[in-house]
Amino acid sequence: MPQPKTADKRVLLTGATGFVGRHIHRALVAEGHAVRVLIRPGSNARLVAPADVVETADLFAETPAALERACQGIDTLVHAAWYVEPGRYLEAAENLACLSGSLTLACAAARAGIGHVVGLGTCFEYALPSERLTVASPLGPTTLYATAKLALQTTLARHLANEGIGFSWARLFYLYGEGEHPSRLVPHVRAALAAGQPAKLSAGTQLRDFLDVQVAGGMIARIVSGEQAGAINVCSGRAVTLRAFVEAIADETGQRDLLDFGSAPARATDPAAVVGVPNLAPQ
Repeated sequence: MPQPKTADKRVLLTGATGFVGRHIHRALVAEGHAVRVLIRPGSNARLVAPADVVETADLFAETPAALERACQGIDTLVHAAWYVEPGRYLEAAENLACLSGSLTLACAAARAGIGHVVGLGTCFEYALPSERLTVASPLGPTTLYATAKLALQTTLARHLANEGIGFSWARLFYLYGEGEHPSRLVPHVRAALAAGQPAKLSAGTQLRDFLDVQVAGGMIARIVSGEQAGAINVCSGRAVTLRAFVEAIADETGQRDLLDFGSAPARATDPAAVVGVPNLAPQ
């Protein structure tokens, strides 16, 4: 059954200027929630919606007292911040600082009386490959990034339950759209096509679950509004080959001839299939 929308909330959002966080911020405001953001000094210009701003030089090294002050008067914490530098983040030691700092933040939220915590995870927490990943599917992360995310989820699930605090864990699948880093698939292909150059790609046989990041932001805002607890797959539920996905992009400008499939090797660690089964309750 659809979950009823609760009263508008006071939400603390971390990572509000990031690829995913900015879309969560916009969607939260559209849902009628009042948003406070915890951001680095000088980041205000990158905010995409109104917010009460609290600054921190480094969220993951912040003191418990400062984090507790930031959480005062807040109903829901949405924790979207993490270290995600392209090409480094999967095995970077910074994941350990993110894990430690996130635990400190969650404890501060509990002391401040926050009633609901929403964390962002990854589909790579699951044992892969799989064409049908439900939230009950086996878990088996193979990178430090995914291992740290899963460690945060399992630890907070127990701790927040002990504290009587609601907890939601949003596992993100393959997101694309506004604000992507240029090195990611869609910007890479669009840049090559715009320059009239071949886009070098793998064979494109991998099955993926692609979702526009704007839709993902809206889904996470719905988790805040509906207070759905537990693990939630933020995905489309549709399996599409990488080749078909990229061909649809090229067809927008009639440049499919510039897609050079098979000219780039697939990464040895690239799973053959990553497709989710949605479980977000409708509003």
